[in-house]
Amino acid sequence: MFASAIVQAVVDKIKDVLSESKTLLNGELTPETAEKLSQVLTVATSAGWIAGFRTWLEAHEIHEGTMEINDKLYRFKIDSEKKFLTPAGIMKLSRRLYQPDEGGTCHVPLDAAWGMEGEFATPEVREAVLFTVALVTPKETEQMLQKCALFHPSETAIECMAGKMGQWLETHEDEILPAIRAEEKPPSQTVVLCTSLDGTNVRLNEPGERRGRPPERPGDSDDEPKSSCKNAMVGSFSLYGAVPDGEKSPERLQARYIARMPEDRAPTFKRKFEQELRETESKLDGEVVRIVLNDGAPLLWNYVDQNPQFDDYEKMVDYHHTTEHLSKAAEAIFGKGSDAAKAWYEKYYEVLKEKDDGAESVVRSMDYYRTSRRLSRSHSKALKTERTFFMNNKHHMEYARFRRNGWPIGSGPVEAACKSLVKTRLCRSGMRWSRTGGQHILTLRTYVKSERWNTMWEKYKQRNCAA
Repeated sequence: MFASAIVQAVVDKIKDVLSESKTLLNGELTPETAEKLSQVLTVATSAGWIAGFRTWLEAHEIHEGTMEINDKLYRFKIDSEKKFLTPAGIMKLSRRLYQPDEGGTCHVPLDAAWGMEGEFATPEVREAVLFTVALVTPKETEQMLQKCALFHPSETAIECMAGKMGQWLETHEDEILPAIRAEEKPPSQTVVLCTSLDGTNVRLNEPGERRGRPPERPGDSDDEPKSSCKNAMVGSFSLYGAVPDGEKSPERLQARYIARMPEDRAPTFKRKFEQELRETESKLDGEVVRIVLNDGAPLLWNYVDQNPQFDDYEKMVDYHHTTEHLSKAAEAIFGKGSDAAKAWYEKYYEVLKEKDDGAESVVRSMDYYRTSRRLSRSHSKALKTERTFFMNNKHHMEYARFRRNGWPIGSGPVEAACKSLVKTRLCRSGMRWSRTGGQHILTLRTYVKSERWNTMWEKYKQRNCAA
């Protein structure tokens, strides 16, 4: 009975729409008429979908005068129409409202039955909106959906959905993430677990230091919105296989990420980072090599060196970060852009990778030129800075050994994550963020970039959309 009623509702509505375009349907074929017919069929499809879905919902309406919920009697009060945003656009639906005799919150059985209590957009719409707003701004999401979807939420509605979902994930993530991880299996070819941490500046809409500009400029006024730059934290967890034939670097098989907005001493980030790492480790056998690979930031290495969780980890300073310091040393010795600087840099670029005492060789060469060349005060000071970097980190520069073993020597995953997770989305021109609003976007974005979105959304629906 339901099926035939739904079919009839869909057919009738589509016929009604098409009948209004008989002249077009019987007209001559031109590019213009083809485009107009496409538009008509889109409208007809949307109208038919809504008519069929509404017919199905109305067939499940409860028509009792009273109903009991949790030992409390509810009595029918009124029929109330509500607009819902569906995959086919706005659907108006009349529903029966029930309320206790003593007053209080109303109950709408139809809304509860299809998981839409307190919701405006259906789960399919919410997922599409949230996935898109994780990638681009609410305004761009609005514009994109206007072009390629039948549902067209406003920028404000999109922001509300992102905030609501972000808050839900913040509340339930300590339950959701372990459930997601429990369903994941590491690739069977895994031979290395490499984890990295890094920070990147985000502009906040709160007073404080603004990086890259003087504290005051001509024209600044008290009316200008206050902002500051602080460090958001990103962690990556990469599983590597063996080095493929003909290649020099191991194959990255899987990558997972976490990202947190700025927080003093980053306690939330550290807790979530360590939990993700523990659960990743628990699925790997004892033969998998564990590596922590960061740039040379002292704060990161202080955290690693003081954390017993990393006691059995190989530790490495990112090779590309090291070569940046090597380049600065070459400029300090020979001058920026000189052929001699280029030649020295290229020589020790290879020495670092190929020789077991590569870092020691770099320091010996620095010492030789520091005494044999007449360096200016500024160049001497710059060379001393780079020498200090190599001396402080040389025990984390065993690049030749890592390469022989087929292990990664670059923290590319976390460097890329800082850009793709944080910078690309949160650091556009003029953007300022609250810590809460920025975290909502970062959390959504992390599920996308970690290839966990589909599983997360299923967990969300199971908890939040079930009748």
